[in-house]
Amino acid sequence: MAVLLITDNGKRSRPLIEALRCVTPCEVVGPTVEWSAQTPVAAVVVDCDFTELSVGRCLKALGDRPDITANILGIAYRSSSKALRTAMALGLDACIPFYTEPHVIVAAVQNLIDPDDGILNASTRRCAEQAAAAVSHLFHSAGTRGRIDLKAVDDSVDPILTALKDGGLARWLNTIEAHDKATYQHSLRVAGLSAQFANHIGFPDFQRRRLVRAALVHDLGKSQVPRELLLKKGSLNPEELVIMRAHTTLGYDILKASSNADSAMLDAVRHHHELLDGSGYPDGLSGDAISDIVRLLTICDIYSALTERRSYKPAMEPQEAIAVLHGMSTKVEPRFVQALDRALAA
Repeated sequence: MAVLLITDNGKRSRPLIEALRCVTPCEVVGPTVEWSAQTPVAAVVVDCDFTELSVGRCLKALGDRPDITANILGIAYRSSSKALRTAMALGLDACIPFYTEPHVIVAAVQNLIDPDDGILNASTRRCAEQAAAAVSHLFHSAGTRGRIDLKAVDDSVDPILTALKDGGLARWLNTIEAHDKATYQHSLRVAGLSAQFANHIGFPDFQRRRLVRAALVHDLGKSQVPRELLLKKGSLNPEELVIMRAHTTLGYDILKASSNADSAMLDAVRHHHELLDGSGYPDGLSGDAISDIVRLLTICDIYSALTERRSYKPAMEPQEAIAVLHGMSTKVEPRFVQALDRALAA
């Protein structure tokens, strides 16, 4: 069943609509909705002024439908006691201030639908926020050529592994999509895919941590790439491609200068664009010269890039992305592609 969003201003509600649709079907209607023609819904979100007569009539009509028992969450634009009493009198189950971030409203809706599921959503959201803050700080330090401290990244690894084990990959990806539209999203997606991969294969704990740790920082060198290049629509020209590809060696140099980057992290950051047939970069490695951790990370990186919506392309469907990876059997490890396919279905 879908979530129904009642709004009197579609433009204002757009960020919330997009956040809801990341995790659940969402139907958008105005306060003049004909409830007699409305099928049952999982929850109702009211993004309107509760004191408007049309909203009152709308919610009264909803209350008269005995077959629609969905909980109702209101977005409060007035904080007075009178306004809140009006909301409760109209049958709203909960209210949340209008300035609340869309991803928090989404979590509140999920909690209304299924409180037990909401606990997992809240836990995943906290983990995602912790990891996003760690990666953000790391990229900022690298971008301003400040001192690199990996402790915050290290502290995010176990929570990510736990979030993926308890809540699953879909919940993690939905949380990332709803919470962070662009900034560091790719690194968090690759970390989640790596954690799912490691959990599914049954890696020993220390190998899981090394893989997720490397995934979080694999694109650190992009902190040195001009933002306009990262966001460019369309193909890069040869000169721009040279600059973009330099992110591998730039990230390696940044981490090598730090005091606590392990060999697996350095290997992954420098070589995650190497390919088995030697056609990758920056060092043109091939075959056995490419470590297993790099092979795993490369597959997760490619899959994530294919299934992400970018300024220059739409998102690819998961099975289409897996098919692309299967078609790269001379470039990426086929048995790891098969393992990722199984991990995604788990």
